[in-house]
Amino acid sequence: MKSILLVENDESLNRGISFKLEKEEMSVFSAKSLMEAREIFNSMNIDLVILDIGLPDGSGLDFCREIRKISDVFIIFLTACDEEVDIVTGLDMGADDYITKPFSFMILMSKVNAFLRRSSENKSSEKIISGDISFCPQEMMVLKNGREIILSKKELQLLKYLMVNGSQIIKREQLLSELWDLDGDFVDSNTVAVNIRRLREKIEEDPSNPKYIRTVRGIGYVWAERCVK
Repeated sequence: MKSILLVENDESLNRGISFKLEKEEMSVFSAKSLMEAREIFNSMNIDLVILDIGLPDGSGLDFCREIRKISDVFIIFLTACDEEVDIVTGLDMGADDYITKPFSFMILMSKVNAFLRRSSENKSSEKIISGDISFCPQEMMVLKNGREIILSKKELQLLKYLMVNGSQIIKREQLLSELWDLDGDFVDSNTVAVNIRRLREKIEEDPSNPKYIRTVRGIGYVWAERCVK
């Protein structure tokens, strides 16, 4: 599930955009101020930022500048129609696109989906580091403390999916759909649990008390350690 940081202080617009994004099965973190936005961005794994320029405690342009010092996450600005100077400034600061108010939700969703597709393509080839584990997607190789761990094809796919979606709760049904159904494999209700257990045995110091792959009771699993790409 993709994570969107929505920074918009207009409560009605914020709710409307959040509703549309959540209908597309995206995880939305909503902020109405720069302070809230900074807290969320620094604590969560965000795939895309939708950023208003005029905020009660400062300018979205300043937040864009801050983000670009530490991340290449996609940024879409929301701005008033007559603020061309803000549009140019925002793009010069590293924003990827802008939408002028009032706008069509259809256009917004089209832009969001396009950037997320590009984000997925980029992430699929990036090295991911989490604690003492490094995953190299291009080589499909996993290192723990610098030593290679031998995993099966399905274990590699499972590890990659969990790490790419680090900190996001992944439902069991989602894993089945993404990693098994597409291959046409016959699976039963215990398939995910069995593969998670095998993966834990290979990457965890204490598989019965996992540090990386945590179970979210009644829902699924989450990669609990911060991932750096």
